[in-house]
Amino acid sequence: MDRGTGRVHGNGNGNGNGDTGEAAAAARHARFGRLPEPVRAEDMVEERPAAAPDPARHAYDPDEWLVRYCL
Repeated sequence: MDRGTGRVHGNGNGNGNGDTGEAAAAARHARFGRLPEPVRAEDMVEERPAAAPDPARHAYDPDEWLVRYCL
């Protein structure tokens, strides 16, 4: 078998010692070894009013209408 066509084992750089691969595996495990903390449903939902309150909506006074137009 030709030297250039063989499979490479270890860390992929072809030297075969595997030290770099073990260090990379340890770094990968330190970073991705645990699942992230779960997110609560309360933290995923933002509650706010659909529309801003309109002060003119509640400004109508029926007594004012009576005084203005009927007296």
